[in-house]
Amino acid sequence: MENQKILSAFSYLSIFFAPFIVPLIVYIITKDSDVKRHSIRALISHLIPFVFGILFFIVFVFSTFNLDPTSGNNKMLIIWFVSFAIYAIVSLGIVIWNIIQAVRVIR
Repeated sequence: MENQKILSAFSYLSIFFAPFIVPLIVYIITKDSDVKRHSIRALISHLIPFVFGILFFIVFVFSTFNLDPTSGNNKMLIIWFVSFAIYAIVSLGIVIWNIIQAVRVIR
């Protein structure tokens, strides 16, 4: 029983060192359904910042192409800062959520 808790918590805490690999390996290797459920939840929570990062990169690229410093129009710069702030908040929230889930699993 203790090994299952450690594997589940390890899946959540792997966001710091191997976000996609560890939950996927744990899911493939383990036979316990509870550990599989936690590893899938961890994998999905690790994918969310990645998807937001791709979206932020797209916004950044398009805002860079449309940014004209001589025009005085800073709408794209504002969009860039807002999208970066959203990305930072979501990423921080996901990290905190993963830590909380790991602590809950260990108890």
